[in-house]
Amino acid sequence: MTDFTNNSQSEPRSTNAAKREYGAYFAIIFMACLPLALFTWILFTARNFRLPEKDPVQAAWSQAGIITPMIFNA
Repeated sequence: MTDFTNNSQSEPRSTNAAKREYGAYFAIIFMACLPLALFTWILFTARNFRLPEKDPVQAAWSQAGIITPMIFNA
């Protein structure tokens, strides 16, 4: 009689590969958020005659840091 049992555990994804994938998504989202953050920063500066707390790069980095985990949790 043939034994169809499988004792091998399914191996989880490589941590290295997951980090690279997260980094790739983060970079894409960051580059997409950067023009909008720059535009928002310029509008805020023009309307209020003062600089916002975050510069455009910090704002885009923050948005990418919020959006990317949402993709990976879905």
